[in-house]
Amino acid sequence: MSSILTTVLTAADTARALPYPALARQIEAMLRDPAVVVPARIVQALPGGGSLFVMPAADAHVAITKLITFTPDNARRGLPSIQGDIVVFDVTTGSRIAILDGPTVTARRTAAVSLLAAQKLAPRTDGPLLIVGAGVQGRAHLEAFHAGLGLLEVWVASRNPASADALVRHAQTLGLRARRVDDADAALADCPLVVSTTPAQHVALRAMPRCDAFVAAVGAFTPAMVEWDAAICRRLAAEGTLVVDTRDADHEAGDLLQAGIDVSALPTLADVVLNKQTWVACPKADRQGPVFFKSCGWGGWDLAAARCVTDISP
Repeated sequence: MSSILTTVLTAADTARALPYPALARQIEAMLRDPAVVVPARIVQALPGGGSLFVMPAADAHVAITKLITFTPDNARRGLPSIQGDIVVFDVTTGSRIAILDGPTVTARRTAAVSLLAAQKLAPRTDGPLLIVGAGVQGRAHLEAFHAGLGLLEVWVASRNPASADALVRHAQTLGLRARRVDDADAALADCPLVVSTTPAQHVALRAMPRCDAFVAAVGAFTPAMVEWDAAICRRLAAEGTLVVDTRDADHEAGDLLQAGIDVSALPTLADVVLNKQTWVACPKADRQGPVFFKSCGWGGWDLAAARCVTDISP
C-alpha cells in the first residue's frame, strides 16, 4: 500500500485515485469476492429534514465506514447536499490507512455502478445520452459514460437552465457533442441511454423510454423520493426489464415502491454479474422493452472505491 494512504485525501486526490473504468472493474471484482461483508446501513433522521448515513463494509484486506450527511435544502444555502468522509482501515493491523472525501466517492462510485450496469445491460451504448438533472451526479455520469462507453453525444435537461448549460459546456470541453433540451419527456424518444439524477422531490419523467433504451435511475434513494411516474414504472415492469443495484433497494427504491412493484422479486446487479438463477430465470427473453436499472446506494460500492484507492484485488 502506498504511503499516501496515511494522509487525508482531498476531493481532488480522491477523484484522481478513482478513474471511472478502473472503479467499474473494481466494483465487478468486489461483487465476485465472497469475503465481502456489508451490513445494513444506518440512516438517522436529523432535525430539519436531513439524514446521517453510517455505512460499514469489509473484505479480507480493508474495512471502511462511510459517515455522510444528506441535507436536501443545502442548495439554497450554497452548500453541497452530501458531506462527510470515508475512513479506511487495514484489516490485519486495525490501522487507519486513509480518509477519503465522502462526496467525491459518492459521486464517482454511483456513476461507476451505473457504468457497469450499462456495460452489462444496455442494448445500445452509442447514445445520445440523456441526462435529467445537471448537478453533481449528472456531471459524474457524463464523465463515467464518456470514459467507459466511448460516448460521443449528450443531451441535458434540468429544471435550472443555467445548470444544464454549464453541464453542456463541460461536455463540450471533453470533446462531446452536447446540447440542452427543455422537454425531457420528448427527448426520451431519441436517446437509447438515459440517466435520471434529479433531487427526486417530485416526478420529473412521465414518458416511456424507447424500447432499446437503458435507463439508470439514481436520484431517488429513499422510499419517499421519486423521479419516475408510477404508471411508467408499472409499464416498465410489464414490458421491459427491471434490475436493482442491491437487495437494499427492496425497502429504498422509491420510484418502484410507490408504483406498487414487488422490488424483492427483481434481480440485482450481482445476480447479473454472477449469472445467478434470479437473473437467468428473469422473463426477459420475450420482452422488447427498455432496461431500467434502479440504483439506491450501498456500502459495498464505497468499499470498492477504497479497494481501488489501495490497489487491493481479491
